[in-house]
Amino acid sequence: MIRNIIHIDKDKCTGCGLCADACHEGAIVIVNGKAELLREDYCDGLGDCLPACPVDAIKIEQREAPAYDEDAVKLHLSSSKPLACGCPGTEAKQWTKPDMTINSCCSSKSVNSQLQQWPVQIQLAAPNAPYFQNAHLLVAADCTAYAYGDFHNRFIKNRITLVGCPKLDPVDYTEKLLAIMKWNTIQTVTMVRMQVPCCGGLERAVRTAIAESGKDIPLEVVTISTQGDII
Repeated sequence: MIRNIIHIDKDKCTGCGLCADACHEGAIVIVNGKAELLREDYCDGLGDCLPACPVDAIKIEQREAPAYDEDAVKLHLSSSKPLACGCPGTEAKQWTKPDMTINSCCSSKSVNSQLQQWPVQIQLAAPNAPYFQNAHLLVAADCTAYAYGDFHNRFIKNRITLVGCPKLDPVDYTEKLLAIMKWNTIQTVTMVRMQVPCCGGLERAVRTAIAESGKDIPLEVVTISTQGDII
């Protein structure tokens, strides 16, 4: 349908975030220092964000776009409320090519991190974070990265990473994983677990979320022994 919807001029945008604060639907996010329309059906086209922009980087245009979905907006707002502590560590971040290097205290040899986004904890991740769209998803038990030596290159590389421990976290991960899979196009899921019974809870959550999403998402499950070997 043809309707009013915002357009953001990335060249003008300074990433101040005032437009995101002004948007009552949560339709605008800051990605890599620039404002971005999260989903077109979140934008009501009324333009509350326009007067908030100090550099006139936003305008209303008429073009083909999905209809405004009030129910989707309500679900989005209810599931993306900030933590009461307002911790900046929960802010969604993504980078194309990380240049962070991990240096060993006992060796001159260095290993490049393959992490592409933040946060990584399942409980802290927002299902509407833009990096989930078209992602190859890695869901890993906390201990796997410590047990398997080449975890970054073998598993994290070219994937969006989520970690958790069903033994320590008093939650069912199924709901969060299901929201991620329903709201985004997930290309594949790789699930890495330890060879211990408690990791079965994480695997069940992944399998249940995929089944309830109604989508045909390829799943690979990799099990790591307590000695650090792939079984």
